[in-house]
Amino acid sequence: MAITAAQVKQLRETTGSGMMDCKKALTATDGDMEKAIEWLREKGLATAQKKASRIAAEGLVTLKLNEDATKGVAVEVNSETDFVAENQKFRDYVAQVADQALDTTAADMDAFLAEPWKFDTSKTVKEALAAEVAVISENLQIRRFKQVEEKNGFVAGYIHAGGKIGVLVDIESDVVNDAIREMGKNIAMQAAAMKPQYTSDTEVPQEYKDHEIEILKEQVAQDPKMANKPEKVILGAVMGRLNKELKEVCLLDQIYVKAEDGKQSVQQYVNQVAKANGAKITVKSFVRYETGEGLEKRHDDFAAEVAAQAQG
Repeated sequence: MAITAAQVKQLRETTGSGMMDCKKALTATDGDMEKAIEWLREKGLATAQKKASRIAAEGLVTLKLNEDATKGVAVEVNSETDFVAENQKFRDYVAQVADQALDTTAADMDAFLAEPWKFDTSKTVKEALAAEVAVISENLQIRRFKQVEEKNGFVAGYIHAGGKIGVLVDIESDVVNDAIREMGKNIAMQAAAMKPQYTSDTEVPQEYKDHEIEILKEQVAQDPKMANKPEKVILGAVMGRLNKELKEVCLLDQIYVKAEDGKQSVQQYVNQVAKANGAKITVKSFVRYETGEGLEKRHDDFAAEVAAQAQG
């Protein structure tokens, strides 16, 4: 039977579910409103839609590598509270999302959510997420994922603070042994700790450099020591400060945190390991995810919440 717009509107107002989900429910139940409500509840969609407006900025970052570590994926799944993020059921679900994401061919999140859920192919990834929301009773969001693949070497991974930060590093190497894998993990730890923005200065966009140069020019102009200095000297000071800044934001140019002399760069550390193992090693790229990075955080007033419940 044909489903009318009025039926979809009524079901949407009753359940808080999305328009397309309501239409799908009514189609599946031949327009029976009560059965459609049950259909949405069984899929977890009614519950999920009602919670969808809540801020989900906590959660978990996890990694998944294939058997020979030539491919990996980083995944971030958000929850509303740290309490849920530390729950084993939630962690098990995030591990399943990573398993799905490791082999996905989806180019974006919409395509990923539309895929069949590999742990129950009668559902899509989106429907499995909705069902999880219904069980956990918090808004959950699969925020992002990123695959890294290296056939001429390996992918190194590191998880910090139980899932607050996750890093994958693409290592190209003609020799792969325990020492070189340990080097890969150390570089991933470096990225986790020092939060670089780029792998090397060759990746830094010219727009970024130009913007920083303008800021540095203003700083130099306000420095009394630079008053009445020739333009060449001023430019030299600006470029010197820019190069120092780039060494802080580029992974390979950063001071290696485990350096005994406090001077060795990450690239020099890589070169040292390569020489010791007779290898040719290139750190090609990295992915660094930090839970809730850039998201608005939920701020709860627990005392006010308890008072409101007591008054209720």
